[in-house]
Amino acid sequence: MTKAELYEKAKMLPLLPGVYIIRDKKDQIIYIGKAKRLRTRVSQYFREGVPHDNKVTQMIAHAYQFDVIVCQSEFEALVLEASQIKAHTPKYNILLKDDKGYSYVRVTREEWPRISAVLQKEEDGAEYIGPYTSSFAVREMVETAQNVFRLPRCSRQFPRDIGKARPCLNAHIGKCMAVCSGRIRQEDYRQAVDGALRLIRRGKKDIVKNLEQQMTDAAERLDFERAALIRDQIAAITKVAAGQKVVVGEDTQMDVIALAGTSHAVCAAVLRYRDGRLTDKREFLFHDTADLEEVREQFLAQYYLGGEEVPRTVAVDALPEDAEALNRALNEVRGSNVHLYVPQRGDVKKLVEMAYTNGVERLARESGRYAREEKLLEELAQLLGMSKAPAVIESYDISNWGDGTSVCGMVVFENGKPKRAGYRRFKMRTVAGTDDYASMAEALSRRAGEYEDGAAGQFGVLPDLILLDGGRGQVTAVQGAIAGTKLAEVPLFGMVKDDHHRTRAIVTGEGREIAINLNRGVFTFVTAIQDEVHRFAITYQRQQQKKKSYASTLTEVPGVGPATAKALTAHFKTVAAVRAATVEELQQVKGVGPAAARRIYEHFNGPVQGAALDKACETHHNEATDGPQ
Repeated sequence: MTKAELYEKAKMLPLLPGVYIIRDKKDQIIYIGKAKRLRTRVSQYFREGVPHDNKVTQMIAHAYQFDVIVCQSEFEALVLEASQIKAHTPKYNILLKDDKGYSYVRVTREEWPRISAVLQKEEDGAEYIGPYTSSFAVREMVETAQNVFRLPRCSRQFPRDIGKARPCLNAHIGKCMAVCSGRIRQEDYRQAVDGALRLIRRGKKDIVKNLEQQMTDAAERLDFERAALIRDQIAAITKVAAGQKVVVGEDTQMDVIALAGTSHAVCAAVLRYRDGRLTDKREFLFHDTADLEEVREQFLAQYYLGGEEVPRTVAVDALPEDAEALNRALNEVRGSNVHLYVPQRGDVKKLVEMAYTNGVERLARESGRYAREEKLLEELAQLLGMSKAPAVIESYDISNWGDGTSVCGMVVFENGKPKRAGYRRFKMRTVAGTDDYASMAEALSRRAGEYEDGAAGQFGVLPDLILLDGGRGQVTAVQGAIAGTKLAEVPLFGMVKDDHHRTRAIVTGEGREIAINLNRGVFTFVTAIQDEVHRFAITYQRQQQKKKSYASTLTEVPGVGPATAKALTAHFKTVAAVRAATVEELQQVKGVGPAAARRIYEHFNGPVQGAALDKACETHHNEATDGPQ
């Protein structure tokens, strides 16, 4: 249907509350909204002369038809809209994606362990504490623990770098114990790390009492250096505790929300206060829109009706148009009354202003970054002869191993930034041996098939540009593999390297090379893509090889086959952990009985003592026979 036809259809709608669903020519839902009066709201989209922002303009350009669901009240429309948006995630609705996922506290397993806050859990042998849903809280915990126990945050490696350079600024201002100076004993350092982990795991409630006892014991042993170190740690904890002031009542459970906007984006900043203290900060960015009221109306409903914890109080910078219906929905979700309001004075009003300031600061940072990335994408499009800047770029790389197996890594860059949620990995199914051309062709053929089958997620998105790690051969092989699919319509190029493995140029299927080293920005950007896809592919290959290595090592144990080796690897993660396990611990693995546990233990550690074996067998027998009689 044309825009004029859609307008005529909209004029026939009733002046009743409800939900409207807009679809494109492929019958895909591209927008879901609610309205107090369906006729008024929907007709505004298609009436000539009504101004809209970029996002709505694009949505209208793709609109082909719409449906409506008439509701009994605005409250019903609000709840239905939120559930439908969550179910269908339409392209032009604001979708709640902030830049955080699960976070962890990482503790390295080495002579001088390090503690850090990370966003991803890697197979690197380190210990990971978590996951935590708040990256803000994890960063705060780790920074506090590092400050209190004066742990190093530099890139120096110990003991390798001990005594090789002067201590850094952090040591001079009392933020680091200066391990690099060589004056810190490993035992004292490890105790400091243990204290930091206790602080992270349990908080400061019990740790001061424990440290005071350690300080007393050290003083009695005349180990005054150790006692002084613990004294400083106690003082630091006391100072941190004093600095964490309760800004509102101690029993207050409150969210503070404010929206800030520019001509091309809106940011919703959320400050979460629990027990009177700031426990989390979240920021949600919405590009290509400047309509604060529209974002406010959609954001609050989606945020809380999508599963987020509803506190007793929600303080906002302005109420949405449907505030009464939203408040009723919040009351139902929480199961008790929720105070949704705009503070007019006092401390809470200052907190709303602080949330607004955080939103403005985030937009300022994003604006500079967004402008730079937008410029780079436009320059890349010009170099490649594309009509518009590529918003979504997919890149592929093949990684081989000595045994002839291959894997493919796929990374995604959206608006010039890595979109890790879209990364995918492929194990070769049809390619025998090492054949980069055939492997790349298989991976892209499967990618095209997923799109044709209407896959969800990244496979359901058609990219604007595809970059392959390789030259003309890879490009030609892929062109043949995806011919006749929608993926064949996407511009496709290879990224070739020089003798020093640095990106040299972009190559077409005809073998024409496009030099990029004369444009520093584009050169750096394409190099970053090529480095990222190479890192992702080779990391996956090493993980696969590591699993094979673990399994092959364990299958050397008499009586341990592939299935048991897989179970042991899944349970203990590493062969070293299997080697260190007791007979009792080995028996906890599914399919490993007393006899098998004994064989595995003796394979790595020599004959088990009779008493230990009797105890293990007795434990296994008791566990097997315990239960309701």
